Amino acid sequence: MKLTGIIAYPITPFTADGSQPDLEKLAQSIELLLKSGSDAIAPLGSTGESAYLSFAEWQQVAQHSVQVVAKRVPVIIGISELTTEQAIQKARFAEHIGADAIMVIPVSYWKLTDAEIFAYYQDIAAEISLPIMIYNNPATSGVDMSPELIVKMFRDIPQITMVKESTGDIQRMHKIYQLSAGELPFYNGSNPLALAALCAGASGWCTAAPNLLGVLPKELYSLVQTGNLKAATSSFYSQLPLLSFIVAGGLPKTIKAGLAITGFEVGQPRKPLTAANEAERATLTRLLNQF
Repeated sequence: MKLTGIIAYPITPFTADGSQPDLEKLAQSIELLLKSGSDAIAPLGSTGESAYLSFAEWQQVAQHSVQVVAKRVPVIIGISELTTEQAIQKARFAEHIGADAIMVIPVSYWKLTDAEIFAYYQDIAAEISLPIMIYNNPATSGVDMSPELIVKMFRDIPQITMVKESTGDIQRMHKIYQLSAGELPFYNGSNPLALAALCAGASGWCTAAPNLLGVLPKELYSLVQTGNLKAATSSFYSQLPLLSFIVAGGLPKTIKAGLAITGFEVGQPRKPLTAANEAERATLTRLLNQF
Protein backbone atom coordinates (compact mmCIF):
# COMPACT_ATOMS: atom_id res chain seq x y z
CA MET A 1 0.00 0.00 0.00
CA LYS A 2 1.45 3.36 -1.06
CA LEU A 3 -0.16 6.28 0.73
CA THR A 4 0.11 9.80 -0.61
CA GLY A 5 -1.47 13.13 0.20
CA ILE A 6 -3.18 14.23 3.39
CA ILE A 7 -3.43 11.75 6.24
CA ALA A 8 -5.94 13.42 8.54
CA TYR A 9 -6.30 13.02 12.29
CA PRO A 10 -9.77 13.16 13.81
CA ILE A 11 -10.35 14.22 17.40
CA THR A 12 -12.11 11.86 19.80
CA PRO A 13 -15.32 13.66 20.78
CA PHE A 14 -16.62 13.06 24.29
CA THR A 15 -20.11 13.28 25.71
CA ALA A 16 -20.99 16.42 27.67
CA ASP A 17 -19.96 14.86 30.98
CA GLY A 18 -16.73 13.50 29.47
CA SER A 19 -17.55 9.96 30.54
CA GLN A 20 -17.34 8.28 27.13
CA PRO A 21 -16.56 8.85 23.47
CA ASP A 22 -19.41 10.34 21.43
CA LEU A 23 -19.48 8.01 18.43
CA GLU A 24 -22.12 9.99 16.55
CA LYS A 25 -19.96 13.11 16.61
CA LEU A 26 -16.91 11.03 15.75
CA ALA A 27 -18.71 9.99 12.57
CA GLN A 28 -19.54 13.63 11.79
CA SER A 29 -15.91 14.60 12.37
CA ILE A 30 -14.66 11.92 10.00
CA GLU A 31 -17.15 12.97 7.32
CA LEU A 32 -15.85 16.54 7.53
CA LEU A 33 -12.29 15.29 7.03
CA LEU A 34 -13.33 13.23 4.03
CA LYS A 35 -15.18 16.22 2.58
CA SER A 36 -11.95 18.23 2.89
CA GLY A 37 -10.22 15.82 0.51
CA SER A 38 -8.28 13.78 3.04
CA ASP A 39 -6.55 10.82 1.45
CA ALA A 40 -6.49 8.68 4.60
CA ILE A 41 -7.96 8.83 8.10
CA ALA A 42 -5.75 8.15 11.13
CA PRO A 43 -7.77 7.87 14.33
CA LEU A 44 -6.26 7.42 17.78
CA GLY A 45 -3.16 9.54 17.45
CA SER A 46 -2.20 12.30 19.86
CA THR A 47 -4.96 14.50 18.42
CA GLY A 48 -7.43 11.72 19.20
CA GLU A 49 -6.29 11.53 22.83
CA SER A 50 -5.47 7.84 22.50
CA ALA A 51 -3.34 7.86 25.65
CA TYR A 52 -6.36 9.00 27.71
CA LEU A 53 -8.76 6.26 26.61
CA SER A 54 -9.43 2.93 28.26
CA PHE A 55 -8.82 -0.12 26.09
CA ALA A 56 -12.57 -0.57 25.63
CA GLU A 57 -12.94 3.06 24.54
CA TRP A 58 -9.97 2.70 22.20
CA GLN A 59 -11.65 -0.32 20.63
CA GLN A 60 -14.93 1.59 20.20
CA VAL A 61 -13.25 4.50 18.46
CA ALA A 62 -11.12 2.27 16.23
CA GLN A 63 -14.02 0.09 15.13
CA HIS A 64 -16.42 2.97 14.57
CA SER A 65 -13.83 4.85 12.52
CA VAL A 66 -13.30 1.88 10.22
CA GLN A 67 -17.06 1.42 9.84
CA VAL A 68 -17.70 5.09 9.05
CA VAL A 69 -14.89 5.38 6.49
CA ALA A 70 -16.17 2.17 4.87
CA LYS A 71 -13.15 1.73 2.59
CA ARG A 72 -13.56 5.12 0.93
CA VAL A 73 -9.96 5.87 1.91
CA PRO A 74 -7.39 3.90 3.94
CA VAL A 75 -7.68 3.90 7.75
CA ILE A 76 -4.45 3.90 9.76
CA ILE A 77 -4.98 3.06 13.44
CA GLY A 78 -2.60 4.69 15.91
CA ILE A 79 -0.93 2.49 18.54
CA SER A 80 1.21 3.85 21.37
CA GLU A 81 1.91 1.54 24.29
CA LEU A 82 4.53 1.08 26.97
CA THR A 83 4.53 -2.70 26.67
CA THR A 84 4.93 -4.87 23.62
CA GLU A 85 2.04 -7.13 24.67
CA GLN A 86 -0.41 -4.21 24.89
CA ALA A 87 0.72 -2.97 21.47
CA ILE A 88 0.26 -6.44 19.98
CA GLN A 89 -3.23 -6.65 21.48
CA LYS A 90 -4.21 -3.40 19.76
CA ALA A 91 -2.50 -4.37 16.50
CA ARG A 92 -4.45 -7.63 16.37
CA PHE A 93 -7.68 -5.75 17.01
CA ALA A 94 -6.91 -3.23 14.26
CA GLU A 95 -6.38 -6.07 11.80
CA HIS A 96 -9.53 -7.85 12.99
CA ILE A 97 -11.77 -4.82 12.35
CA GLY A 98 -10.42 -4.21 8.86
CA ALA A 99 -7.96 -1.35 9.29
CA ASP A 100 -5.62 -0.84 6.36
CA ALA A 101 -2.46 -0.14 8.35
CA ILE A 102 -1.22 0.72 11.82
CA MET A 103 0.93 3.63 12.93
CA VAL A 104 3.14 2.55 15.83
CA ILE A 105 5.05 4.73 18.27
CA PRO A 106 6.84 3.18 21.24
CA VAL A 107 6.31 5.01 24.53
CA SER A 108 9.06 4.97 27.10
CA TYR A 109 9.37 5.29 30.87
CA TRP A 110 12.78 3.68 30.98
CA LYS A 111 14.97 4.80 28.10
CA LEU A 112 14.87 2.18 25.36
CA THR A 113 17.93 0.97 23.51
CA ASP A 114 17.93 0.64 19.75
CA ALA A 115 17.80 -3.14 20.19
CA GLU A 116 14.71 -2.85 22.40
CA ILE A 117 12.98 -0.55 19.92
CA PHE A 118 13.80 -2.93 17.07
CA ALA A 119 12.39 -5.87 19.05
CA TYR A 120 9.22 -3.89 19.86
CA TYR A 121 8.43 -3.41 16.18
CA GLN A 122 9.61 -6.88 15.19
CA ASP A 123 7.38 -8.56 17.77
CA ILE A 124 4.32 -6.56 16.66
CA ALA A 125 4.99 -7.32 13.00
CA ALA A 126 5.20 -11.05 13.76
CA GLU A 127 1.59 -11.06 14.96
CA ILE A 128 -0.16 -9.28 12.08
CA SER A 129 -0.05 -8.89 8.32
CA LEU A 130 -0.90 -5.16 8.18
CA PRO A 131 1.58 -2.55 6.90
CA ILE A 132 3.25 -0.62 9.71
CA MET A 133 4.09 3.07 9.74
CA ILE A 134 6.89 3.97 12.15
CA TYR A 135 5.97 7.12 14.05
CA ASN A 136 8.87 9.14 15.45
CA ASN A 137 7.78 11.88 17.83
CA PRO A 138 10.12 12.14 20.82
CA ALA A 139 8.22 15.15 22.21
CA THR A 140 5.23 12.95 23.08
CA SER A 141 6.74 9.47 23.35
CA GLY A 142 10.10 10.01 25.02
CA VAL A 143 11.64 7.86 22.27
CA ASP A 144 13.79 9.37 19.52
CA MET A 145 14.57 6.98 16.70
CA SER A 146 17.54 7.87 14.54
CA PRO A 147 17.28 7.75 10.75
CA GLU A 148 19.79 4.90 10.84
CA LEU A 149 17.56 2.81 13.14
CA ILE A 150 14.43 3.65 11.15
CA VAL A 151 16.00 2.56 7.87
CA LYS A 152 17.43 -0.60 9.46
CA MET A 153 13.93 -1.58 10.62
CA PHE A 154 12.56 -0.83 7.15
CA ARG A 155 15.21 -3.10 5.63
CA ASP A 156 14.85 -5.94 8.15
CA ILE A 157 11.13 -5.98 9.04
CA PRO A 158 9.08 -6.48 5.86
CA GLN A 159 5.81 -5.03 7.20
CA ILE A 160 7.42 -1.68 7.97
CA THR A 161 6.70 0.28 4.82
CA MET A 162 6.63 3.97 5.81
CA VAL A 163 7.62 6.47 8.49
CA LYS A 164 6.01 9.56 9.98
CA GLU A 165 8.77 11.94 11.07
CA SER A 166 7.62 14.56 13.60
CA THR A 167 10.79 15.98 15.12
CA GLY A 168 10.48 19.14 13.04
CA ASP A 169 14.00 18.60 11.68
CA ILE A 170 14.04 18.57 7.88
CA GLN A 171 17.53 17.05 7.98
CA ARG A 172 15.99 13.87 9.41
CA MET A 173 13.91 13.52 6.27
CA HIS A 174 16.89 14.14 4.01
CA LYS A 175 18.83 11.48 5.94
CA ILE A 176 16.02 8.93 5.68
CA TYR A 177 15.88 9.51 1.94
CA GLN A 178 19.64 9.17 1.56
CA LEU A 179 20.03 6.08 3.76
CA SER A 180 17.14 4.26 2.06
CA ALA A 181 18.10 5.40 -1.45
CA GLY A 182 14.66 6.98 -1.68
CA GLU A 183 12.92 3.65 -1.09
CA LEU A 184 11.34 4.42 2.31
CA PRO A 185 8.33 6.74 2.00
CA PHE A 186 8.40 9.43 4.66
CA TYR A 187 5.55 11.62 5.84
CA ASN A 188 5.66 14.99 7.49
CA GLY A 189 4.24 15.11 11.01
CA SER A 190 5.33 18.65 11.89
CA ASN A 191 2.73 21.17 10.72
CA PRO A 192 5.06 24.18 10.49
CA LEU A 193 7.39 22.10 8.31
CA ALA A 194 4.74 21.16 5.77
CA LEU A 195 6.01 23.15 2.79
CA ALA A 196 9.66 22.25 3.27
CA ALA A 197 8.86 18.58 3.81
CA LEU A 198 6.64 18.28 0.75
CA CYS A 199 9.25 20.03 -1.36
CA ALA A 200 11.85 17.59 0.03
CA GLY A 201 9.85 14.68 -1.32
CA ALA A 202 7.56 13.72 1.56
CA SER A 203 4.89 11.31 0.33
CA GLY A 204 2.29 13.07 2.42
CA TRP A 205 1.40 15.24 5.38
CA CYS A 206 0.00 13.69 8.57
CA THR A 207 -2.03 16.46 10.16
CA ALA A 208 -5.04 17.50 12.21
CA ALA A 209 -5.20 20.79 10.30
CA PRO A 210 -8.09 19.80 7.98
CA ASN A 211 -10.35 19.78 11.04
CA LEU A 212 -10.11 23.58 10.99
CA LEU A 213 -8.68 24.45 7.58
CA GLY A 214 -10.88 22.25 5.42
CA VAL A 215 -9.51 21.80 1.90
CA LEU A 216 -6.51 24.11 2.31
CA PRO A 217 -3.98 21.45 3.40
CA LYS A 218 -4.94 19.27 0.43
CA GLU A 219 -4.66 22.27 -1.87
CA LEU A 220 -1.14 22.92 -0.56
CA TYR A 221 -0.16 19.31 -1.22
CA SER A 222 -1.61 19.45 -4.74
CA LEU A 223 0.16 22.71 -5.56
CA VAL A 224 3.53 21.22 -4.58
CA GLN A 225 2.84 18.07 -6.59
CA THR A 226 2.05 20.09 -9.71
CA GLY A 227 5.16 22.24 -9.28
CA ASN A 228 3.29 25.48 -8.60
CA LEU A 229 5.66 26.52 -5.83
CA LYS A 230 4.74 30.19 -5.91
CA ALA A 231 1.11 29.42 -5.16
CA ALA A 232 2.13 26.70 -2.70
CA THR A 233 4.29 29.15 -0.78
CA SER A 234 1.48 31.68 -0.61
CA SER A 235 -0.95 29.00 0.56
CA PHE A 236 1.44 27.72 3.21
CA TYR A 237 2.18 31.13 4.70
CA SER A 238 -1.52 31.91 4.90
CA GLN A 239 -2.01 28.72 6.94
CA LEU A 240 1.17 28.97 9.02
CA PRO A 241 -0.12 31.19 11.88
CA LEU A 242 -2.91 28.72 12.62
CA LEU A 243 -0.68 25.69 12.10
CA SER A 244 1.84 27.06 14.58
CA PHE A 245 -0.83 27.99 17.11
CA ILE A 246 -2.56 24.61 17.22
CA VAL A 247 0.76 22.82 17.73
CA ALA A 248 1.99 25.19 20.44
CA GLY A 249 -1.33 25.09 22.29
CA GLY A 250 -1.71 21.30 22.21
CA LEU A 251 -3.72 19.63 19.47
CA PRO A 252 -6.63 18.14 21.47
CA LYS A 253 -7.28 21.47 23.17
CA THR A 254 -6.92 23.73 20.16
CA ILE A 255 -8.66 21.52 17.59
CA LYS A 256 -11.64 20.94 19.87
CA ALA A 257 -11.86 24.65 20.69
CA GLY A 258 -11.60 25.57 17.02
CA LEU A 259 -14.36 23.14 16.07
CA ALA A 260 -16.58 24.62 18.79
CA ILE A 261 -15.92 28.11 17.44
CA THR A 262 -17.07 26.96 14.01
CA GLY A 263 -20.27 25.55 15.52
CA PHE A 264 -19.32 21.91 16.00
CA GLU A 265 -19.25 21.14 19.73
CA VAL A 266 -17.27 17.97 20.42
CA GLY A 267 -16.75 18.13 24.18
CA GLN A 268 -13.66 18.98 26.18
CA PRO A 269 -10.29 17.23 26.27
CA ARG A 270 -10.06 14.56 28.92
CA LYS A 271 -8.46 15.61 32.20
CA PRO A 272 -5.77 16.35 33.13
CA LEU A 273 -5.81 18.14 29.75
CA THR A 274 -7.75 21.38 29.98
CA ALA A 275 -10.03 23.23 27.61
CA ALA A 276 -8.82 26.35 25.82
CA ASN A 277 -9.05 29.47 27.95
CA GLU A 278 -10.65 32.75 26.93
CA ALA A 279 -7.44 34.22 25.50
CA GLU A 280 -6.72 31.07 23.48
CA ARG A 281 -10.26 30.99 22.12
CA ALA A 282 -9.97 34.66 21.14
CA THR A 283 -6.75 33.97 19.25
CA LEU A 284 -8.28 30.97 17.52
CA THR A 285 -11.32 33.02 16.53
CA ARG A 286 -9.12 35.71 15.04
CA LEU A 287 -7.01 33.17 13.11
CA LEU A 288 -10.05 31.30 11.82
CA ASN A 289 -11.72 34.52 10.70
CA GLN A 290 -8.85 35.07 8.26
CA PHE A 291 -10.11 32.21 6.08
